[in-house]
Amino acid sequence: MVARLRALMLLAIVPAAVAPAAAQTDAGDPIRYVVSFPAPQTHYVDVRATFPTLRRPQIELMMAVWTPGSYLVREFSRNVEEVGAAGPDGRPLAIDKSVKNRWRIGTGGAPTVTVHYRVYARELTMRTNWVDADFALLNGAPTFITLADRAPRPHEVTIQPAPSWRQSVTGLPELAGGAHRYRAPDFDTLVDSPILVGNPSVREFSVEGTRHALATIGNTGMLDEAQAARDFEKIVREHRRLWGVLPYDRYLMLNILTETPTGGLEHRNSAVLVMNRWIGTPRAYLTWLSYLSHEHFHAWNVKRLRPVELGPFEYESEVYTRSLWIAEGVTEYYSHLTLHRAGLSTREDLLDALSNEIERLQASPGRFVRSAAEASFDAWIKYYRPDENSVNASVDYYTKGVVLGLLLDARIRKATGGARGLDDVLRAAYQRYAGPKGYTPDEFRAVAESVAGTSLRPFWESSVDGTAELDYADLADTLGLRFQPAAPTGRAWLGMTTRNDAGRLIVSQVRRDTPAYAAGLDVDDEIIAIGDFRVRADQLNNRLEQYAPGDTVALLVARREQIRRIEVALGQEPPRRWRLEADPLATDHQQQQRARWLRPAS
Repeated sequence: MVARLRALMLLAIVPAAVAPAAAQTDAGDPIRYVVSFPAPQTHYVDVRATFPTLRRPQIELMMAVWTPGSYLVREFSRNVEEVGAAGPDGRPLAIDKSVKNRWRIGTGGAPTVTVHYRVYARELTMRTNWVDADFALLNGAPTFITLADRAPRPHEVTIQPAPSWRQSVTGLPELAGGAHRYRAPDFDTLVDSPILVGNPSVREFSVEGTRHALATIGNTGMLDEAQAARDFEKIVREHRRLWGVLPYDRYLMLNILTETPTGGLEHRNSAVLVMNRWIGTPRAYLTWLSYLSHEHFHAWNVKRLRPVELGPFEYESEVYTRSLWIAEGVTEYYSHLTLHRAGLSTREDLLDALSNEIERLQASPGRFVRSAAEASFDAWIKYYRPDENSVNASVDYYTKGVVLGLLLDARIRKATGGARGLDDVLRAAYQRYAGPKGYTPDEFRAVAESVAGTSLRPFWESSVDGTAELDYADLADTLGLRFQPAAPTGRAWLGMTTRNDAGRLIVSQVRRDTPAYAAGLDVDDEIIAIGDFRVRADQLNNRLEQYAPGDTVALLVARREQIRRIEVALGQEPPRRWRLEADPLATDHQQQQRARWLRPAS
């Protein structure tokens, strides 16, 4: 069965040989890597790389410091060890580390130089490397050192699996002449093609003659892989309907199930999911499908239709864009919408998912501090480095991007009488800007305005580039949705988040403009008592039930080991105001528009 799976996988995702047309685009002698796992239980991968020198007296090598799709400098070279160089005759060559992620080698006039190095790989995320006795996940940026000149040239990879491993799966084309040999036309493609080595279970299907595969590691029986592949196919078909084209000649979804889920990362003709293996419940499975939908949607939105700044990539420093709310937030909007359109979720599931996004945004005081465009630009210093004050000082471009996508969709449908929507904006933008060009923020807005037939400047200035409160009226006017009536809870409220530290009640977050914020409670405060009675971590809600909004209570607090008494005027717990539902009083026209939004014509 394993041998058959491997044969199917090769048929599904890689051609038998590199197509001549692709070979003609290659320039320069290739860099060749041999990747091996002599002791995978130690979490190391060994790499032997042979570089052409053009007989230059010195060459300089580089390792990326970040990986596209994950906007944080991660200093991948920190995991590189035992770097050594030799000429074709095997004699050692002098190698010097010039900066944190670069090495210089004196070639002695040799035509090629071979470099050996090891990479420690024990960080199981969608963007980093993992090696153990069971399998290896290799991402390009933290694995492959390349020539710093970045001149166009092919990069060839030979995988030598550990003895008990039978497969290597990747989106890279396979080279003729043996298994586990691959060729990327350039370094960008190599970085954009993660490799899974081990014994994955592979399920395959075809959509309009284009081959797709779902390769899973770590399934403990909770995931019905055959059903998962069928549902993946439904998602692909819905995305194909929306965009009008499948932009790749094969697609691979790497699905790693584990105890410590971290999410997904998109690539040009593949993606990596590192997800919770306990997905046996309908809710957990729907979450998994939403991640899969999100990453697959990126094959169009980001990998081909992209902000102008996101390619070609500078791998040694930050790359700034103000459009991540489109790249990620709009993609997340469609991850929810696609599941419903593909028949994989109910209308209530969709509205619940969108409500969660709206609720999260509306509970964030930072929405008045930082715009979606600013949050996109600051991803490098804020999104991946949250702290206890992030909710007060910034906004999540994923979450606000989802809500902006929904509101923009509704606004365009309103302006066009329901004839057009955000689907049409994406298709038009794809036709105009997909490929090497990319779009600027103004160009994307111009496409949206051309589809809407009206100016969207006020919406952009207040909601995308500004921090004004969002206007949800179009959801009712156009889609026949409303927020569920929310009665006051009547419960006393502090407005802070706490954690349980071995039974101690510790403040972990204080939101701006809440009773706790006004009273001066601080992160890491230990609340010892409320009133005259000791309180433990699991007793807070019960104790607050003894009070009414407006009551003043005394808290005994330990702050940096010093005891102090803080009086707090309790507020009223905010009602859940932001739960969407279909308006039972919607007009026939609104119901028709809602139906077209949920199930557009093919």
